[in-house]
Amino acid sequence: MKKIPSFTVNHLTLHRGVYVSRQDRVGDELITTFDIRMKAPNREPALHVNAIHAMEHLAATFLRNHPTWAERVIYWGPMGCLTGNYLILRGDLTPRDILPLLIETFEFIAAFEGDIPGATPRDCGNYQLMDLNIARWEAEKFLREVLRHITDERMVYPE
Repeated sequence: MKKIPSFTVNHLTLHRGVYVSRQDRVGDELITTFDIRMKAPNREPALHVNAIHAMEHLAATFLRNHPTWAERVIYWGPMGCLTGNYLILRGDLTPRDILPLLIETFEFIAAFEGDIPGATPRDCGNYQLMDLNIARWEAEKFLREVLRHITDERMVYPE
């Protein structure tokens, strides 16, 4: 069976960063899937499931309510390997195009206080599987170590 494109990325040399995972045409529109890689695969511990679940609720809520980008947001969600998230947006976009949006998103998560949106038994299938403190810590770490001074190397998949 043919490997899907995301399984052909060299995870042994992949850095934390923001990458175009793929682009697809849906009808007349182009959509771009971004790999928001928060952990170096196979070289550092994955995100704690409670943290990435809280981040999913916060980021998805923030992005779908963003005054400029909301109409372009299709999806935000965790990777199964727990080393990052996927963001799917309408349009032919690059990591540089969305960098300000990602900084805003991660600043929102890092500073968030209060009840996590949708973290109730009625609204979520596993509402107790969330940890806001770890989510905030991971968001601040990614901002500080990657997003605020990202290099071209962290926006193009390794060969």
